[in-house]
Amino acid sequence: MTNTTSETSPKDPQGAISDFGIDTTSQSTGEALRDYVARLRGGELGSLPALLGLVVLLIVFSSLADTFLTLGNIANLLAQGASIVIIAMGLVFVLLLGEIDLSAGTASGVTASVMALHLVENGNLLGGMGNTVFIMYCAVLVLAIALAAAVKLWPAAGMAGFALLVSLIGVPANPWVEILLAICVGAAIGSVTGFLVAKVGIPSFVVTLGLFLTWSGVVLQLIGDGGTLGLRNDVLFNVANGNLSTAGSWALFAIAAGGYAALVLGRHFSRLRRGLVAQPTPLILTKVGIVVVLAAAATYALTVNRSASDFVVIAGVPYVVPLVLVLLVLGTFVLERTRYGRHVYAVGGNQEAARRAGINVAQIRMSVFVIASSASAIGAIVYSSKVGSVDPNAGGGNTLLMAVGAAVIGGVSLFGGKGRLRDAVIGGAVLATIYNGMGLLKQPAAVVYVVTGLVLLLAASIDALSRRRAASSTR
Repeated sequence: MTNTTSETSPKDPQGAISDFGIDTTSQSTGEALRDYVARLRGGELGSLPALLGLVVLLIVFSSLADTFLTLGNIANLLAQGASIVIIAMGLVFVLLLGEIDLSAGTASGVTASVMALHLVENGNLLGGMGNTVFIMYCAVLVLAIALAAAVKLWPAAGMAGFALLVSLIGVPANPWVEILLAICVGAAIGSVTGFLVAKVGIPSFVVTLGLFLTWSGVVLQLIGDGGTLGLRNDVLFNVANGNLSTAGSWALFAIAAGGYAALVLGRHFSRLRRGLVAQPTPLILTKVGIVVVLAAAATYALTVNRSASDFVVIAGVPYVVPLVLVLLVLGTFVLERTRYGRHVYAVGGNQEAARRAGINVAQIRMSVFVIASSASAIGAIVYSSKVGSVDPNAGGGNTLLMAVGAAVIGGVSLFGGKGRLRDAVIGGAVLATIYNGMGLLKQPAAVVYVVTGLVLLLAASIDALSRRRAASSTR
C-alpha cells in the first residue's frame, strides 16, 4: 500500500517549515536595502523623519551657538528633556489605541504636589491638606480601588491601595516612599480616567479635558496660590541633578550596549539556525557596531569633567539616562514581547475585531490610562527634582503639548495602531534640542512656540500622508 502522506520527519525542521509555507529565503544586503526603500515608498516611514530632523537641528545649532555641543550643555540637555520623554512614553500606550489624554500634564502636577506635601509635612497629609480636602483625597483613592477592581485591573487597585494606606497611616517622610506614593497616586488617577473612557463610554477627549481643568484646581488647592513646596532632600535632588561615577558610567555602557548587542545578535543567529528569513549578517553587525560606538563615545564624553570651576568636579552619566533606558527597555518588552502588548496593538488596529477575538477591550483601554498617568508621575518626579520645588503651575503650561508632540514627532500615529516607545524618545530629543538651541540663541518665546508648532504640524502631516500612501499601496 502506497503511503501518500508527507515523508517529512517531525525531527526535520526544514521540512516542517516548508510544509507550513514559512518564508526561508535569505536576503542579501542589496535585497534588504531595496526592501527597506520599498517600505519607505509604501508609507512605512517610522521614526526616520524625526531622526533626520534631529541631525539637521544638531548641525544648525552647533554652527550657530558655540556652547551647544559643550559637555555641560549636553548633560543639561539630557536632564531637561527627560521628564517630557518619560511622560511621552506613557502617552504612547494611549495613542496606540487612537485615544488621547489631555490631563496627563496636570495629573503629573497632582502627583508632584502630593509627593512634596508628604515630604514637607513629614507624612502628615491630613495636617497639610486639611480635613475636607484629605477626606476627598482618600475618597478618590477608594473610588480608584473600586473601579480598578471592577475591571479586574489588580495592579492598579494595589497601587491605589498602597497610596491610601501610606496616607492614612501617616508614614514618616522618606524619599523612596515619596517616589512610590507619587507613582501610586498617578495609577489611581489613571484608573478613574480609564474607567470613564472604557466603561462609561465618554470620549477620551471630553473626559481628559474635564480632568485637565479639575487637576489644575487640585494642584492650586494643595500648593496654594503663589505658594511653593521645596524638595530639600538629597535623594530627590539627585534624581535629575546627580551623576553616576566614572566606573558606574562605564558599567552602564557595558550593560546597555552589551545587552543590546547580545539581544539583536542572539535573535538574528537564532533565526538563521531555524532557517527563517533574516536580514543579512553584515547589515546587522553594522547596525550593532554603530550603536555601540556611539554609546561608547557618549559615555566617554560624559565622564570628562565638565565643571567650569577648578575646585569642583562634575563628571559621569546623569542619573536620568539609566532611568529613561530602564523605562524604555521595560516598556518595549511589554509592548513587543508580551500578550498584553499584542492586545494593545490589536485593540488600536481594530477594536471590534479584537473584541470578537476574545480580548477584554475595556480592560486594555483602562490599563493604558493607568500606565500613562503612572509615567506622568515619574516625569513629574524628574521635573520637580530638576527645579527643586513644586509650585501651583506644576504640570501646566506646555507640559502636555510637549509630551504629545514628542510622541507624534517621533512617529507614533494619532490614529492608533502604529508606533513604538523609542519613537517618544526620539521625538523628545527633537523638542529638547529645539528648546535648548533656541534658548542658547536667545530667541524670544514667540519664536520658540512658532517653530515647535510648525514641527508638530509637519510631523502630523507626514503621519497622515504616510497612512494614505500605505492604504493606496495595499489596494
